[in-house]
Amino acid sequence: MRVMSYNILNGGFDGSDDRRFRSLLGIVGEAAPDVLLIQEARGFLASGCERLFAFERALGLRGFVAEARTTGQNTAVFVRPGIKPLAFTADDAHFHHAAATVRLSVPGLDKPLTAVSVHLCPNGPQVRLRETSYLFGLALPDDYVIVGGDLNSVSPDDAEPEGLPLLPAHHRVRYAAPDGTADRRAVAGLLQAGFVDVATRLAGSVTTTVPAAGFENTEFMPFRSDYLFASEAMARRVRDYAVMKTPATGAASDHYPIVIDFSG
Repeated sequence: MRVMSYNILNGGFDGSDDRRFRSLLGIVGEAAPDVLLIQEARGFLASGCERLFAFERALGLRGFVAEARTTGQNTAVFVRPGIKPLAFTADDAHFHHAAATVRLSVPGLDKPLTAVSVHLCPNGPQVRLRETSYLFGLALPDDYVIVGGDLNSVSPDDAEPEGLPLLPAHHRVRYAAPDGTADRRAVAGLLQAGFVDVATRLAGSVTTTVPAAGFENTEFMPFRSDYLFASEAMARRVRDYAVMKTPATGAASDHYPIVIDFSG
């Protein structure tokens, strides 16, 4: 089973320019995920869900979109045919950009899989710490659970981002602890709850995911902002993890996508 997580930057559109959207379709199609976690699905529910349906048709996937009513940066989970949705919930009460949670019946798994797409608040570590607390209860070691997305956070297992001191103060404060170093509490909390960071479970897999090559000198320092966490039962099934860094992904969004393969 292949899982992909991707922040697609404003739904893949720049105003009415759909070139990034079309490129994103090619990137996702080539990766061929069974479960796709999307962040910044902006506009996917507008105009009678036109963009959502176009995305589904082009990729042969079924989508479940959690509306971020305040920010418009929806999150979503897409699944391939053969994977049966059992339940879907959208939570924008506890999450800045909403969380999309789908319970799935997946061929090869002996019990349901819960898949969550999240995009944590970019504005400050205190907000992200609160948001992650609503995910702790999902970290049941014997259940099949994956939580993925753009966490806007530095892991306690990652090196100190070299670019953090170089950011303008109004951007630096989004990522920094009171002592000026990277605030790592949001990811640390998920790990303490029992989730496994699949990138660090596989030795040597920690790679930066922002900024993509075509979006340098933006609000980001180079760091790993995109994660896939798994319950212990799912983590035992992890076989491969990769950050897709190609010329196409460098231009399609400010984030690189991550792809994870599980047995089953």
